[in-house]
Amino acid sequence: MAKYLTLLKSFRGEMKKSRFKIWLRAFLFLQFSLLFSIYFFRDIGRGYFNWEWVAIVFAAFIPIGFLLSLIVPMKAETEIQAVTFSLDRIYLFLIWFLVIAKLIIGRILFFTPEADFIMAAIIGIMFGRLGGIGLRVRHLKLKYGFAGTDIIRD
Repeated sequence: MAKYLTLLKSFRGEMKKSRFKIWLRAFLFLQFSLLFSIYFFRDIGRGYFNWEWVAIVFAAFIPIGFLLSLIVPMKAETEIQAVTFSLDRIYLFLIWFLVIAKLIIGRILFFTPEADFIMAAIIGIMFGRLGGIGLRVRHLKLKYGFAGTDIIRD
């Protein structure tokens, strides 16, 4: 039993590290992108939206995501030579609010373009935040002298 508790503590420690969290966010970004792409192809094919607007809205919301990355609580853990960060509740609320708004608005045929706008905004925010988090982690790693290491060294 003690072995499993040690393993669980070790896994929880790995989950807090920046490498795990960044890969998790990248995976979520890819999932949302794939799901929303299906909606985009359908709605663009029906004439409700177009790819130019997807690109414009996506690009316009990248800076907002980048700014949201600045409020993610992060710290350098010198004893394990890694950067750790915790959940950002503001971002989580914002994304869920936008997803729910998209689902509700998307049910009304007249508001399909607005739902597509929200989807492109979500992807832009997620992309910008992911990039901003990556830059902040890199900066902290360089500052504390453990750039490129996320592995506990014995």
